[in-house]
Amino acid sequence: MDQTRTVSQECGSGKDEFSAVLTPHRSLSARGFVILMAVVGSVSFVTGLGFLLAGAWPVFGFFGLDVLLIYIAFRLNYRAARAFEEVSIRGGELTVRKVRASGRSRKWTFNPYWARVEVASRHGRASQLRVASHGRRLVLGSFLSEGERLDFACALERALHSSRHPRAA
Repeated sequence: MDQTRTVSQECGSGKDEFSAVLTPHRSLSARGFVILMAVVGSVSFVTGLGFLLAGAWPVFGFFGLDVLLIYIAFRLNYRAARAFEEVSIRGGELTVRKVRASGRSRKWTFNPYWARVEVASRHGRASQLRVASHGRRLVLGSFLSEGERLDFACALERALHSSRHPRAA
């Protein structure tokens, strides 16, 4: 008699069959940001000091304004990076939760038996990853790169297939 059991049989429907969190990529770490701002600030200060000593004192203020604007742009970029999307298949339900940078969230649920993963090619623009079911379409991972979008589409399709056919998984 075979005693081997799959994890889904062992844990029942309470166990996640699939769970993913999609986040925008930010290549500059917090330490890198501090270093970048120190370099930009130092270069602007030294260059601005040269203009100040040459008698063009208003230019010094514009160099300070440039540093401030760069700082604000990066802070806004980091704020936007707080957005994420959670995708899970649990208990016979595909759930997508999108959280904006402001913290507001919205949730969609789909039946995995009817949900389809679509990757729509768009002429001259990046493809679009969507979950579709019963005439509803939800775009996922718009901030992902093309390769990441296709990889996630394949992973989600495999997870949907596994949830539809648990013995085949």
